[in-house]
Formats: sequence, C-alpha cells, structure tokens
Amino acid sequence: MASESFPARGRPTIPARNLKLEPPVTPKPQFHPLRVREIRRETPDAVSLLFDVPAALRPDFSFQAGQYLTLKADINGEDIRRNYSICSAPLDDELRVAVKTLQGGRFSTYANQVLRAGDTLEVLPAAGRFTAAFAPHRAAAYAAFAAGSGITPILSIIKTALATEPQSRFTLFYGNRHSGQILFLETLAALKNRYMERFEVYHFLSAEEDDIELFNGRLDAPKCRDVLAHLVDAAAISQFFICGPEAMMAAAEAALLDSGVPPGAILLERFSATPIDPAYAARALASARAAAGRRIGVVLDGRKSTIIFDAALGNILDSARAAGMAAPFACKGGVCATCRAKIISGAVDMNVNYGLTPDEVQAGYILTCQASPRGDDVVISYDV
Repeated sequence: MASESFPARGRPTIPARNLKLEPPVTPKPQFHPLRVREIRRETPDAVSLLFDVPAALRPDFSFQAGQYLTLKADINGEDIRRNYSICSAPLDDELRVAVKTLQGGRFSTYANQVLRAGDTLEVLPAAGRFTAAFAPHRAAAYAAFAAGSGITPILSIIKTALATEPQSRFTLFYGNRHSGQILFLETLAALKNRYMERFEVYHFLSAEEDDIELFNGRLDAPKCRDVLAHLVDAAAISQFFICGPEAMMAAAEAALLDSGVPPGAILLERFSATPIDPAYAARALASARAAAGRRIGVVLDGRKSTIIFDAALGNILDSARAAGMAAPFACKGGVCATCRAKIISGAVDMNVNYGLTPDEVQAGYILTCQASPRGDDVVISYDV
C-alpha cells in the first residue's frame, strides 16, 4: 500500500527527454525469507502474521509507523505478491501485518486458510509514505478516518503518536459493517484505557443500529460532514490520516477540504488503484494498442536489453517480465511504486499514478506497471 501526497487522478503524459544514462546509485531492496512465528485470528475473516526477523536482517526491516510490507508466495505455481500494512508500531519491537480475506483474493485466502506458523514467506523491507514524524516535545492534535482493514496502518500511527508525544491527542473515526468485524477492537479499547485523556475512538456501523443516529451508517460524504460538525474541530487538527475503501477516502477527503483543511494536512493510504472513472480502462487500452510492437530499451542491474511492447499485456513492466527480465513489482496497481523506473530517452503515457510525487514525475520517473511507450526511442532504467 502506498500513500498519495498529491492529486493523482488523470493520465499524465511524460514528456520526451534525452538524459544521460546514469550508474546505479542505490541497491534495490531485496526479498528475504522470513519465518511466520505466529498467526493470530483477529476476526472471523482476518488474521495477523508475526514474523521472525533474524538479528542480521533487523536493520533491513526497521520501519516507520504507517508503512507496509510486500509479501511473496508461490501459490499453485504462481508468483503472487501483495502489500500489507504493518499493524505493530516500531516501539512494539515486532513485525506484524494484518491480512483480511477478500472475495476471490488468492493471497488473502492463502494467508487465512492455508498458511501455518512455522511457514516461510518472501518479504520485502518496509516501504510507503503514509507516515509522519512524531517528536516528544510536540503538543498536537491528530485525527484519522478508517474503514475495515484500513485501520491497520492507522493503528501503528496511533500507538506511535500517543507513546512518542505525551502532550498530543488522537481522535479516530472507524467504520465497519458489524461489531464482529471490527479489527483490533480489543487493542483499541486497551489504548483508550491507557490514554483516557488523549485518545478518543468513535465506531460507525452500517449493518447494526446504535441509539445515536450519528453512529449508524457508512462513513460517506454526509456522515463525514456530520462528524466534522459535531465530533471534532477540524481547524484544531494538525494532521488527518485516511485509509480504507476508495469511496470512503474520497468522501472524507472532500469533507475535510470543504471544511477548509489544507491539502498538506491530509494524508491518504490506498490499498489499490481501482479507478472510479471507467474511462481510465478505455484510455489504457487505447494507449496499449497504439504502442503494440514498439521497441523499448530497458536497463536493469547494469545491463541494457531491447524488448517489444506487448499490447495484450498492456504495460512496460509485464512486457519486460515476459521477455525474461526480473523487473521489480508488487501491487501492479500504480500504488506502491516498486516498479518505478526512470526515462532515459523518449516519452511514455502513464495511465494511473498514486505512487510518485510530482517531483519524481518531473525528474522523469514512471510507474512501469501503468506505462506504455509513445514511440520507438523509449529507453528506461530501473537502476536509477
């Protein structure tokens, strides 16, 4: 899961450029086999996985609150990779992620039904920008909107903020369907008991009724406006964190912006980049068809290869991998930026971008899982 630090809707055209081929500057993160020490049932449809991290790998697997891990497993002969947010906090001295079963989800089903304590998964070190710097001297107010498993990174952030900043406060608005589906309900209650004067949590249930109407229903646009009108002074909050389904995040973000909260005070974390606008798919298909058969130079691990763009695969990443190149990837949804590469020459179309900052785009970086070439002169490098 990767955070969005700027409006990422739209399909930017990456301009033509002719840049010098630069040598690798930083080694790419590598997958490491980690033993699953514990699988804990959190709700009927979700588990948390606790990893054993050998002493030699502890520096590689240090993390910031709000970051995620990329997990890889061979499931029925297929290389499946997924991003899952870390639900533990750095101060917990453990590395734990939560995995909620999704309908048709191959990895989530595997983790919930097949995986056992003692098994090993391939794990990429922590990544993601859904983070904040907390300091002991600061006295601030924070708030978060979460729904479903969107609580996972926010839990890590809440625990870190409250423990690191003794004078700060945190308010959580958390939506679910049923009370039995509330992830980390006991953990949140324990935090409430421990930080009674500094932590508030409000639960919203869409399939159960509370005596107070405000807490019934989804965190949609009207509900988010009611929350800001009755439960929190948005102007007093230093930073808002939002994580959950796309519709909830869009509703919360819009309500905050309408209330005058500056965009820089709103941080979002996306699970995936499934576009709301169906025109995205049509534009991606048109770009891929127009690029069919074009030649692309790809630099990886110091070696340059020429590949042919495969319109049926639809993007540079899959075309490179089909040609036998070990191009890096994780989500393939334009979110995590694991597949990031830099344009050395030529120009590409990028259909969705939730993982790169404006400065990175301006510097010529692209998400290869979302890109197609605009000519036969495109050269990209995964090494810079």
